[in-house]
Amino acid sequence: MDTRCKKSDRRWWKESVVYQVYPASFKDTNGDGLGNINGITAKLDYLLELGVDVLWLSPIYKSPQKDMGYDISDYYDIHTPFGTMDDVYHLIAELKRRGMKLVMDLVVNHTSTEHPWFVDSALSKDSARRNWYIWRPPKYDQEGNRQPPNNWACLLDDSESAWNYHPGTDEYYLSLFSPYQADLNWEDPRVRGEVHEIARFWLETGVSGFRMDVINLISKDQRFPDAEIMHPRKKYQPGDKYFANGARLSEYLQELKRDVLSKYDVLTVGEMPFLDDEEQRLEIVKAEEGCLDMIFTFETIGLDIVPEEGRFSFRPWSVDELGKVIDRSQSMITQMGWESLFCENHDQPRSVSRWCDDSDEHRVAGSKLLCLMQITLTGTLYVYQGEELGMRNMPAKWGPEEYKDIESISYWNWVCSKWPEGSPERERAKDLLRLKARDNARTPFQWDATSNGGFCPAGVKPWMRVNDDYPIVNAAAQVAAGKANERTVLVPPYRFWQRALEIRKRYADLFIYGTFELIKDTHPTVLAFMKSCGCGSDVSITVLNFSGKEAEFVVPAGYQVRSWALGSYDSLSTERPKEGLIQLLPWEGLVGCLYKGDIEGA
Repeated sequence: MDTRCKKSDRRWWKESVVYQVYPASFKDTNGDGLGNINGITAKLDYLLELGVDVLWLSPIYKSPQKDMGYDISDYYDIHTPFGTMDDVYHLIAELKRRGMKLVMDLVVNHTSTEHPWFVDSALSKDSARRNWYIWRPPKYDQEGNRQPPNNWACLLDDSESAWNYHPGTDEYYLSLFSPYQADLNWEDPRVRGEVHEIARFWLETGVSGFRMDVINLISKDQRFPDAEIMHPRKKYQPGDKYFANGARLSEYLQELKRDVLSKYDVLTVGEMPFLDDEEQRLEIVKAEEGCLDMIFTFETIGLDIVPEEGRFSFRPWSVDELGKVIDRSQSMITQMGWESLFCENHDQPRSVSRWCDDSDEHRVAGSKLLCLMQITLTGTLYVYQGEELGMRNMPAKWGPEEYKDIESISYWNWVCSKWPEGSPERERAKDLLRLKARDNARTPFQWDATSNGGFCPAGVKPWMRVNDDYPIVNAAAQVAAGKANERTVLVPPYRFWQRALEIRKRYADLFIYGTFELIKDTHPTVLAFMKSCGCGSDVSITVLNFSGKEAEFVVPAGYQVRSWALGSYDSLSTERPKEGLIQLLPWEGLVGCLYKGDIEGA
């Protein structure tokens, strides 16, 4: 394959493979049943061998852990069970020694209500930091009963208000996610100044960038009006129209970029739910003028959600819908933006369980299919811990008592308050938890087939139950399979991901920077697209059968496949016909080279 294509806008963060670690569930080295920083450091060679360039840590800051660290009480200290600042320095040094980088979670839309800022803010209406948070007086209904300032629903429990009453000052504070996470008031320049200092501190410590948690919620409509009635049977309503993507969002982010981020060579990615407007997206990420390098959006993740019902719902989705979402996101890149690529993170269930079939028969093929989709799209690739093993959702036989997440617990408590034990509604809710709960991605990492999956020592109870399948699905077994240079039908997901990442990096012009073209009018379950270099000499094709049944695909007229480089069924896939009709197996994915190139020997 010709690799002479050149791009003038190359950046290290575009070509990096970013691996997200959920610290509590990665590796316990001190026997307390909770993962820690030293456990992450101990496994860096595993990540390096996989092909990881950048490590992204979910929050490790000091926290009461009401929402697994996204409720921060001290941005300059470490949650004690995770370790110390010295452990962080050691981690950064070990990453640097391997040519790797560290990205931290920057959670600055809200703090814990145990943060000293909030404690001071709540002392009185005259507190020096009163305006650092969003306080409003109560409303009163016709009967004289005290009510929240507006009807916004809490994001993690929509049966509750997004406002929490504070009797000491007879006002409500805004807490969009939970009563324990109070929203900061970015309208106050002192708050913005403190955020700048936090970012500067960690960059000086040696961090190479930030994933910015729900960063598009920092600018809110200062009128705080009632939201439209979307759910007539519920007291509180979705208020995202008024608390997301506010008028000063770009101003705040540009200020952070100008005063802090521009002084360093960093990766910045913003988590931005509720951001559907393409022009506003481009304003955020557009080349040199944008505020951030890229954003996380949720169209793909939302394909199987009923909007009116939220996370714990399900609607059938189609490959046509998926293709349109990918086509739109890839087109943003041609308009001078950049894209993030992901199927999993700490807030989403396991991708093979959600989008494919996680049965013993099809789990491996489905895992590989999702890998092939991601590694051949243009953008920065994010891999979540365990995704490279094909880890799957919690078993259906587990009861609701195994769920630890604040959102899952709130949902189940609401279900139990509405319907009796044994009712169809409760059974349906159990199915939805198993399919959609954030807990599914938070079970401990499965390192080997020993007790607790090697996550923590034998005899120690892990903070969260290890998936029952760890004797079969674990890193040790997959690493031991050997490097997948030969074409074998037994390549496990880890080795498959390793080879796929090697190919993606070797042919960065094509897969990372290439132009996307959706192939239309395929079989209803088949997603197919081509990628091409700017020089026009290299063209790849990706074919994905999102179905547990066989499906047909016809190589586009005028094209011939020079070689099939990778496939879900390994040697069986790479021996597929080079032109005309191809009979795809269930959950089969293929990546091939068209025209003059040949990536068979990569």
